[in-house]
Amino acid sequence: MKLVADGLAARRGNEMVFQGVGFALSAGEGMAVTGPNGAGKSTLLRVLAGFLRPAVGSVSMVDAPGGIADIAAHAHFLSPLNAMKPALTVRENLAFWRAFGEARAATPEAALERVGLGHAIDVPFSDLSTGQRRRAAIARLFVNRRPVWLLDEPTSGLDARAEATFAGIIADHLNHDGIVIAATHLPIDVPGMKKLRFTDGGGA
Repeated sequence: MKLVADGLAARRGNEMVFQGVGFALSAGEGMAVTGPNGAGKSTLLRVLAGFLRPAVGSVSMVDAPGGIADIAAHAHFLSPLNAMKPALTVRENLAFWRAFGEARAATPEAALERVGLGHAIDVPFSDLSTGQRRRAAIARLFVNRRPVWLLDEPTSGLDARAEATFAGIIADHLNHDGIVIAATHLPIDVPGMKKLRFTDGGGA
């Protein structure tokens, strides 16, 4: 299994955000995307996830499960918005996401234990602190098995201890033949992660 991006470019309105971006990641490989605000890190992830159409270039999965080349069919997308309903409990939110996907994996209880939040399973999402909300959103990665993780500022709102836990979660996913692309301002302490740096000029 391999994720391949070839000659990607993306626009924001009439402005070219980035261009000439290409890379290939095989199972077990990760990449950190860095650069200043507005350089295109989040836009790249949205293109990979299928939310935005590239202006130029292509993205695809090679030798993917089921022969489906569309990355979105194999990917979790985690953004700073967390994608949780505030009025529902953490359990209810994770149960929804578990039922939403086809490759069901961990139960909400088991997923929350992975992020150290088992005690808050029946708390409304709106009552959680900023860091707890982020950890609950990270737990969503476990309730359905998807090999590709597209992570936009994944450590935002986490303290140092939670950051270290999350680095271990990424490393474990890579060790089980996953693929991770993380757009981040802060370094993620995972050995062997490749680097893609965006510049203000719209290139990489």
